[in-house]
Amino acid sequence: MDDVATGTEPPATEPEHRGGVRSGTRAAISAPHLRTDRWWLAPAATAAGLLAFVVYSTWRAFANADYYAAPYVSPFYSPCLAENCEPMRGGPNWDLFGGWWGISPAIIILIFPLGFRLTCYYYRKAYYRSFWASPPACAVAEPHAKYTGESRFPLILQNVHRYFFYAALLVACVLSWDTVLAFRDEDYAWGHMGLGTLVFLVNIVLIWAYTLSCHSCRHIVGGKLKHFSKHPVRYRMWQWVGQLNARHMQLAWASLVSVAVADLYVYLVASGVFDDPRFF
Repeated sequence: MDDVATGTEPPATEPEHRGGVRSGTRAAISAPHLRTDRWWLAPAATAAGLLAFVVYSTWRAFANADYYAAPYVSPFYSPCLAENCEPMRGGPNWDLFGGWWGISPAIIILIFPLGFRLTCYYYRKAYYRSFWASPPACAVAEPHAKYTGESRFPLILQNVHRYFFYAALLVACVLSWDTVLAFRDEDYAWGHMGLGTLVFLVNIVLIWAYTLSCHSCRHIVGGKLKHFSKHPVRYRMWQWVGQLNARHMQLAWASLVSVAVADLYVYLVASGVFDDPRFF
C-alpha cells in the first residue's frame, strides 16, 4: 500500500544546502534568508567606524611627532616607555626600554588598550559581524563552511581578555594622572584649566566607565558568589557594574571616539594649528 503523503517532506527537487548553517538539518528554504529590511546597514556602519579608527590610530601611532603640548600628552603615547620620548615635566616618562627602541614609543603602549578592546565581548560581536560575517546579522546565514566558535586558533586567544583588563586598569590610572596634570598651564603652574583639560576630563570619565563596564570586571566583582547576602559590599559593586555593563556598547563607542578626539586635540595644539583656550 502506498505511503500517504503528509506534505511535510521537502520536494525532491529542493536544492541541497551545504556549509555553515545551510546544512541538511536546516529548514527546507531555498532563500539564504527571509529578511527584507536593510539588515546590512548596521554591520556596514560598524565596519566603517572601526576602520576609520584603525586608520587614524595607525597614522598617529607611527607619526612619532606632535604628541605633547605642555601640559597635555596624547593618550596614545602615555605612558612613554622609550628613551626617544619627548621630555614631559611631571609626566609619564618611564624609560624602561632604553635607547634601543628606535620607532614610535606609542607602539609599545597601544598593544594593551588595543588588546583589551579586540578581546572585549562587544567588539567581538562588532567585528565578527562586520568583517567575518559570522553571522552578518540576526537570521542571516553565515557563509563559512563550518562554525567552530572560539574553540580553535586564533579565536581561542580571546580568553586572554581578563589579563588585558588588568593592563587596561593600569593604563586608565596613568591617563587619570595625565588628566590631573592637565590642570597646569604651559609653564607647569598649577590651578589652570583650558579647553584641553575639559577634553581630557570627558575622555577619562568615558575610559573608566567603559573599562569598569567590562564583563570581566563584573565577574571579578561578583562572580563565584553563592550568597550575595553574605557579601553586601561586593553585591553593591556587582549591581553598580551591572548597570554600567548594560551600556557597554554605548560606552565602547563613546570612549573610542573620546580617546581619538583627545589625541587629535593634542596634535592640533602641538602642531601649532591653534592655541589652547584658557578658562582660568
